[in-house]
Amino acid sequence: MMTRGIRFLYVHVLVILLIAPQAMAMDSAALAPAAAEAMALGASPQAIAEYRRQLREYQEARAAFEAQASSYWGLVVEKRRGRNAKRREGLPIGLDDYVLTQPPVYVGPKRPVNPEPSPAEPEPGRPERKYIPVVADLVRAASEYFQFVPQRPTSEIEFKRAYARVASAAGLTPEQAVRVYSFETGGNGNHDMQSGLSASRPGSRAISTAIGYNQLLTTNSVELLAEQGDGILHELAEKAAALSGAPRNAIDHKIAVLKRMVALARSVPDEWAQHEKLGNTPQGWALHALVLDIDIGPLLQTHKLLTSVLFAKAKGYNRTLTAAELEMMNLTGDSTGLDMVTMPQALREQVPTSNFFQRSGYERNPVAIRHNTVAKLLAVTDTRMDSNSHLPGAKELAAAFWVAAVSTSRGPASARTMEAGAYSEPNMNLPSPSR
Repeated sequence: MMTRGIRFLYVHVLVILLIAPQAMAMDSAALAPAAAEAMALGASPQAIAEYRRQLREYQEARAAFEAQASSYWGLVVEKRRGRNAKRREGLPIGLDDYVLTQPPVYVGPKRPVNPEPSPAEPEPGRPERKYIPVVADLVRAASEYFQFVPQRPTSEIEFKRAYARVASAAGLTPEQAVRVYSFETGGNGNHDMQSGLSASRPGSRAISTAIGYNQLLTTNSVELLAEQGDGILHELAEKAAALSGAPRNAIDHKIAVLKRMVALARSVPDEWAQHEKLGNTPQGWALHALVLDIDIGPLLQTHKLLTSVLFAKAKGYNRTLTAAELEMMNLTGDSTGLDMVTMPQALREQVPTSNFFQRSGYERNPVAIRHNTVAKLLAVTDTRMDSNSHLPGAKELAAAFWVAAVSTSRGPASARTMEAGAYSEPNMNLPSPSR
């Protein structure tokens, strides 16, 4: 079941509604000892009283906004279900099947700063930040749970060439793969690039588990192993058949580990929520470490896009997806993305992008917020792909696709010559798709 989508943390209105009465229930008798303690620490009773007044105002405004936002996003879900039902019945879909207003935006007072916060007690309504595993955590988990260490490439171009060979053989076009890479990684990303982390920004930290050329999440890795595991194992078995000695022993071990990982991925129901739950465990982190492996990583990266292409064809969409259209499916999930892809231009210019997101995913996506109709989102995606495709990393990947194409037509000996660098690199400035 391909129900991929953006991954989401839900906002609990109840927390806000519970906090407000507690703050308002504070009477003068309870205030006296707190004020005395605050004075000893340096905050005046007046500052404490003003803070509590501002906190009540904030909580009331926030609760009102949450009620409005919950109603809006509930309607988005309702409309989406209606469109899905119409598609199953072969009925036409029009403007009335979408929410045509933009999401509400909070414009009330900001949360006031507590003049004397207790170091032992976090601010109410500010949950502890969830830890996001990084590459070192993934590798450690793979070693601990599966006695496996991903085989990293000796250079980035080695991984790019491996990816290009796999993707080309699977039927992805250079335009699709390179432009999606350009959008997802900014045109210079490495195979182990993680969302939010940047060597050029000291102190940066991961904002999700998305890693690699197509930014796979832990949930993607679990799902791909569950659904495409047999095909990936077959690919490795074919590679092993051509090897002997130590290389054969190494890939045989890799196959044995992969079988155990596939079994783990299939130990839960084939549902996005269940894959996400497993992906959030150390065992799920271990599965995600496969995106770093020179043999398995390119297969996972390829299948991430290929499943979207095959999904569109299965739904009767026979035209080759442009890179921007493929990115919409990559970004929002296959079914939701295809909704945008098949939408007539007249509707694209009127339908808000919020119709294709869960609330938490939309609120974390400044691009979708700023470019708030389908037409605008597709246009800015193409524009960014145009710009980033001229950067060194994208050009290097494009050249790797050229090597893969020529090696297929000329045979293994030609491939070895080109991969050694004895070829003249073509002009790989990929044009923007006509729309």
